[in-house]
Amino acid sequence: MHIIQELLFVIAFGLAVYLFSRKAGQIRRNILLGRDVQLNDEPALRWKNVLLLAFGQKKMFRKPLVAVLHFFVYAGFIIINLEILEIILDGILGKHRLFAPILGGLYPVLIGCFEILAVLVILGCAVFLIRRNIIKVKRLNQHELDGWPRSDANYILITEIVLMLLFLTMNTADQAHSPFWISGQFTGILSGLSDTTLIAIERSCWWLHILGILAFLNYLPYSKHLHIILAFPNAYYSDLLPKGKMENMPAVQKEVQLMLQPELAGSEPASDVMPKFGAKDVNDLTWKNLLDAYSCTECGRCTAACPANITGKKLSPRKIMMDTRDRAEELGLLANKEDGKSLLRDYISEEELRACTSCNACVQECPVSINPLHIILQLRRHLVMEESSAPQEWNMMFSNIENNMAPWKFSPDDRDKWAIEMNS
Repeated sequence: MHIIQELLFVIAFGLAVYLFSRKAGQIRRNILLGRDVQLNDEPALRWKNVLLLAFGQKKMFRKPLVAVLHFFVYAGFIIINLEILEIILDGILGKHRLFAPILGGLYPVLIGCFEILAVLVILGCAVFLIRRNIIKVKRLNQHELDGWPRSDANYILITEIVLMLLFLTMNTADQAHSPFWISGQFTGILSGLSDTTLIAIERSCWWLHILGILAFLNYLPYSKHLHIILAFPNAYYSDLLPKGKMENMPAVQKEVQLMLQPELAGSEPASDVMPKFGAKDVNDLTWKNLLDAYSCTECGRCTAACPANITGKKLSPRKIMMDTRDRAEELGLLANKEDGKSLLRDYISEEELRACTSCNACVQECPVSINPLHIILQLRRHLVMEESSAPQEWNMMFSNIENNMAPWKFSPDDRDKWAIEMNS
């Protein structure tokens, strides 16, 4: 019987790891649809960002109560899953609580700590379910979350509660190793049951717990909760430039330099390559932009802080990230074949892009260092520089800059006349 259980466990575990690895490979391929960009400078600062933003969740603590609850759910779930190592080894080797004799008196202390964290996870998830579905916090109930995104968040919270309850029930039924700190308080409820029934309850919870974890592992890549994994690389590769400092396009920068110093034009070598300005589809964005999209937690803090959205404009930075991820998924399935669609217009409208004030509020608020503004700017650059699509006021300013090297319709020779008139 033990051999059959071990075999079934190895098959289930191997299948789960294989399916997860395959989906992870697809996501990696989709992220690499973006153009290359080098982000390996200042490794010490990048690792600091990982520790503070990903591990420490520094930005979350601007709202302490929500941050503490989120930390309970996040840290508790991760730490408790260290216990999965024992479950996996038990399943493969046909053992029961393999680490108990090895750790001795330390073992019940560790399990007791895990149980306290499990209760905190249940509490945190329950509060978040109430905030989403009863209190209906505005940023968690906007239109871009209609349908699957809203259901996805609820499924994850409910799953975490169920997994923690299975963990506690398993420990309660394991009379041979109880009492642990939390489950030990409930052993009396099961005290009248036979040993056979207790073993059946403990084994059932054991199997349901590990199968639930393996199912959760494979649900993760299809869910917004992929940020549990991607928050760490995303924090490492986050932009180190000061907020508000925009990335110059080399081709445009060179043109401006030649305009200001026309004597250098003769020495400039001719280029046969036509520069491409901005981005129309996800493969025109950088791989970091696509990593941002897959790392999005859909928490809506960016949208809640966006002045354009607050004043009723169509722009939602969260939707920008969700649309980018959806388009990357679609293009990945097409294996780079053309489908006649693009991120611009088919997913993100000109109206949304025009509404952005480039204030960086969304970048500042994101807890996992996502930069929606960088995507918006690249799409807007394509509109203006590739399609000459801009409001009339913008076009007048662009024309003045090109002809007069300033936004105003004055010749450079006449620009300082106001000062002369003041001295007369």
